[in-house]
Order: sequence, then structure tokens, then C-alpha cells
Amino acid sequence: MITLGVPSKGRLMDKTFQWFGQRGLTLSRTGSDREYAGQVEGADVQLVLLSASEIPRELAAGRIHLGVTGSDLVRETLTAWDTQVETLAPMGFGHADLVLAVPKVWVDVETLDDLDAVAAQFRAAHGHRLRIATKYHRLVREFLREHGIADYQLIDSQGATEGTVKNGTAEAIADITSTGETLRANHLKVLEDGLIHASQASLFRARKARWTDDARAVLDDLLPRLT
Repeated sequence: MITLGVPSKGRLMDKTFQWFGQRGLTLSRTGSDREYAGQVEGADVQLVLLSASEIPRELAAGRIHLGVTGSDLVRETLTAWDTQVETLAPMGFGHADLVLAVPKVWVDVETLDDLDAVAAQFRAAHGHRLRIATKYHRLVREFLREHGIADYQLIDSQGATEGTVKNGTAEAIADITSTGETLRANHLKVLEDGLIHASQASLFRARKARWTDDARAVLDDLLPRLT
């Protein structure tokens, strides 16, 4: 038997159940909505219901064999993520882009090179580095390092990130967006080359899980249907 962790509620759970159902596995909750228990019909799989943010941790620890969560959460949560988990299948839902956005009034800032120049000017004028509000510290830091941008500081924001520029606690933001409506409502624009990561729900395999011969046999039987 292998253990599969899936999101415990909401649209992400419903879409996950539907995705597996289309591939011959029936996933369902058992008990009340307050009970995080479920079952799988069609394979020797134990279902574990977790929050999407917990699943990367459980995969990395090897406490579950497979897990469904956003690719952004895996990359943000896990150091050298691809040494800890393997992507088995992008699932085609839960799409959201992690983007870098600046105020619309910065009419001369359209690209990362423009932002780099403004960041240097900002530090010279204000005596501190340009602030970027985000909760995705690892992904943003790696992205900016790859593009040679160093004159900035990350400000932690766990909610209402788009409002930090208006409130004066940051000059730019990096956040997840699906439609861009919230960015536009807060008078922000995405840089032309400011896509940090295009996220979607994905099925991951834990490299450190206990892959017994029986567990490998179950996975080998499932893979043709899942990938």
C-alpha cells in the first residue's frame, strides 16, 4: 500500500478527486466534513487529507508516498526541492502565476532592468533598499539573484500583499495572481519579464518515503494511468 496526500477542502480537493476519477481511482471523504479521513477505490492506496501547505513538508519527510499540491508551494517550502520530490504529473488545474509587480505610475519601469536601475536610485535617494512585499521569499530571492538584482529587501506579507504599496509599507510586490484583477484594483502592473513561476496543482512523489517492493509495485501499476 502507498499513502496519497491530497488537499482537504475546497475547489482544489474537488478538482483532485475529479482528476483521479477520470483515471479510474475513486477518491472520497468518509465521515463528516470536520473529519479529515477518506478512502480510495481502484488501487491499494491510503488517502490522507491535509492542507495544501502541509503536503510539501509531509512529502519531504517521507510520511506520504504521493502528494497533490501547488508547484509554487513545493518550490517555496523545500530547499533543493527536486532532490526531495519528483514531479509525476502536472494536473492542469489550480493555475496561478507568481509575478513581480510595481505601481502603474512608474511609467518608465517595464522590465527587470528598469527595476534594477530604479532600485539603485531609490537606495541613493532614501538611504534604504527598495522594499518588495511577499510571502514567497525563497522563489523571489532566487529569481532576482538569477537576474542580477541585489538592491532590494524582502518584506514579509502573509495577506493583502497587493495593498502594501498603497499603505506605504513596500514599493513593489511579488504575489500569486490568477486573473490580475486585484493587482489592477490596487494600481499595480506586472513587469514584462516579471513572471517568477507559473504554478499549477501537480502530483509529486516523495523520494525519501519507504518504497518497499509492494509500494513500488502499486506505483508501477498506477503510473500508466496517472502520467
